Amino acid sequence: MAIVEKKVIAVERGPIRAGDYLPLYQLLILGLQHTFTMFGATVLVPILTGFDVGVSLLTAGISTLWFHFITKGRVPVFLGSSFAFIAPLALTVQKYGVADSLSGIIAAGLLYVIMSFFIYKLGPEFIEKIFPPIVTGPIIMVIGLSLAPVAIQNASTNWAIAFIVLITVIIVNIFGKGMIKLIPVIIGLAVGYFVSLLMGVVDLNPIYNAKWFSFPTITLPKYNPAAIAIIAPAAIAPIVELVGDILAIGATVEEDFIKNPGIHKCMFADGTSTIISAFFGGPPKTTYSENTGVLALTKVWKPQVMWVASVFAIILSFIQKLSAAISTIPNAVIGGISIVLFGMIASIGVRTVVENDIDFTDSRNLIIASVILVLGIGDAVITIGNGLELGGMGLAAIVGVILNQILPKTK
Repeated sequence: MAIVEKKVIAVERGPIRAGDYLPLYQLLILGLQHTFTMFGATVLVPILTGFDVGVSLLTAGISTLWFHFITKGRVPVFLGSSFAFIAPLALTVQKYGVADSLSGIIAAGLLYVIMSFFIYKLGPEFIEKIFPPIVTGPIIMVIGLSLAPVAIQNASTNWAIAFIVLITVIIVNIFGKGMIKLIPVIIGLAVGYFVSLLMGVVDLNPIYNAKWFSFPTITLPKYNPAAIAIIAPAAIAPIVELVGDILAIGATVEEDFIKNPGIHKCMFADGTSTIISAFFGGPPKTTYSENTGVLALTKVWKPQVMWVASVFAIILSFIQKLSAAISTIPNAVIGGISIVLFGMIASIGVRTVVENDIDFTDSRNLIIASVILVLGIGDAVITIGNGLELGGMGLAAIVGVILNQILPKTK
C-alpha cells in the first residue's frame, strides 16, 4: 500500500511520462479531458463540409490509435479533423458529393506517405528547404482568410447569436481557469445553443426522431479525378504543419521525436491515418495543437492517456442522438465560432512570418508572399488537361514553392 501511495504522489507532482504509474480513475479523467479538448474542432469540420459527425468521431479515435501503433506509442498526440482541407472539401462535396470527395482525401494521404519516404531518404532538413517560413507563413494565412466568407455567411443569419458566441469564446479563452480555459469552443457552442433555444430558432425534431445508439453512416470512396485535383494539393500546408506540431510536442514533453520515432514515421502515420479515415467516410486527419496545450498545462505526458481519449471518441460516435443534436446547431452559432477559429489560423501564419524574422524589405520575399496570398484568397483556378482543376490554396502553395526555388536569393 505504501508503494502505491508513493506512486500516486509522484503522479500528482508530475511530469508523468510513459513508464509512470497512473491510477485507472485518473487515466480515465485525463483521457476524457483530451476528448473534450478535441471535440469542438473535430465535429466542426464535418458540420462545415457536409461529412457525417459520427463518422468523424469514429475515425478520429481509430486514426489516433493507428498513429500510436505506427510510432510505437512514443508521441502523445491526438488526431482530429483537419481544418486545412475545409475549403476544398466544402467545394467538392457541394459539386460531387461526399463519396467522390473521399478519393481526394485518399490522394492527399498518399502525398503524406510519399513525402515521408523522401524525408527518410533525404533527412528532415529536406522539409525546411522546400517549405521555408516565407512559404509556409502565407500558406497558413490563406487557409484562414479563404474561409472568412464562410464564417461571415453563417454569422449573418443571426448576428445577435453570433456575437454572443464570439464574446463567450473570447471571455473563456482569456479569463477561464484550468480545464475551462481549454474548451472555449465547446462552451461557446453550448451558450450559443442555449440562447438559440430561448429565441426559438432550433428545430429539435431531429433529436426526438433519432435513436439513442446507432452505427455511424459509413460512406465508401468513389474515384473522381476532378475531386483529387482539388483536394490533394491542399495537403502541402498540413504536411508542413505536421512537422511544426511534432517539433512543438517534442519541446513540450522534452523529447526529440524528429529522431525517435522519426519525423518520417510520424508523417507516414498521419498519411495512412487519413487514408483509413477516408475508407470509413471520414475527413482528413491531423495532429491537434489543442491537445498539445493540455500536455503543457497538466504535465501529464503519458501517451496512454491519448489511447483513452481515442476510445471515448469511438464510443461517442455511436450515440446517434448526439450527432442529431449537433446537426441542429444554428448556422449563426457556427459562424460565431468560425470567426475566431478561422482568424486564429490566419494569425498563426502571421506569427510564423514574424517569429522567423522574414525581411519584407527584400523584394524576393514580397513577391513570394503576395503571389501566394492573392492566388489563395482570390481562389484562383486553372484547368489542367481534360477539365481537371487546380485552385485556391493548393495552387497558391505550389506556385509559392516554385517561386521560392527559382527566384535568386539576396546575399
